[in-house]
Amino acid sequence: MAVLACPVCAGPLAPADGGDVLRCPVGHSFDRARQGHVTLLPPGHRAPSGDSAEMVADRVSFLAAGHYAGVSAALGDAVLEAGGAAPERLLDLGGGTGHHLAAVLERAPGATGVVLDSSPYAARRAARAHPRAMAVVADTWARLPVRDGAVDRVLVVFAPRNGPEIARVLRPEGRLVVVTPADDHLTELVGPLGLLRVDPDKTARLAGSLEPHLVPVASTDRRDVLRLDRAAVSTLVGMGPHARHLSAGERAARLGVLPERVEVTAAVRLTTYRRPR
Repeated sequence: MAVLACPVCAGPLAPADGGDVLRCPVGHSFDRARQGHVTLLPPGHRAPSGDSAEMVADRVSFLAAGHYAGVSAALGDAVLEAGGAAPERLLDLGGGTGHHLAAVLERAPGATGVVLDSSPYAARRAARAHPRAMAVVADTWARLPVRDGAVDRVLVVFAPRNGPEIARVLRPEGRLVVVTPADDHLTELVGPLGLLRVDPDKTARLAGSLEPHLVPVASTDRRDVLRLDRAAVSTLVGMGPHARHLSAGERAARLGVLPERVEVTAAVRLTTYRRPR
């Protein structure tokens, strides 16, 4: 609660009515859903369409199986090794179901976290991801419902980045950790399934979206070989942007050309940023 701000007036939010409502000093109020998450959007503002219920279900299934445990571990390393004191307040932008944030919180017993995502379906899951995390539905491209200089770490895993807003909410010595797909991420599936290819200019575009608000200070790569059956490949495809480009019938037909088990490369780059001095 100490990091959240009213999306209308930017004032601090505090729990009211036994925690079922968040309210700012001016009186703007926001109800917590029975699933535990809260929607922080100005009146009349609609967040961009996020993951559908089907995409979220596939994400939960795939991540719960531990296939991206290596990504979560590398993210935790980057968050905890970013320098300075141990982080206390984490913000996971576009954090989906909160799976990666929960893994980081398990390694940071003194920290709390907020998952911010535009999908209410994802937020319902994220609200139960970890006892020290809460979930917020908001627009990551608009002003974030977060107080100035309130967080020690911002995490962005396979999600869009809002450079000016990230710089605003970070503490002076805070860090942003971004996880992006490497060129060979899921390369074994791209051709057979007709998946979206990683943009070769992605690194340059990432830098351009963050500078001059943030500057890079460290970068590392992580590669794992996943051994997936067809069901796992189907959930992997269904949980990401590929799901928006393939119908269920097309996905099933293309999966049929794969062996029953396939080795797939999970390759990511983790880049840490700070505010300019």
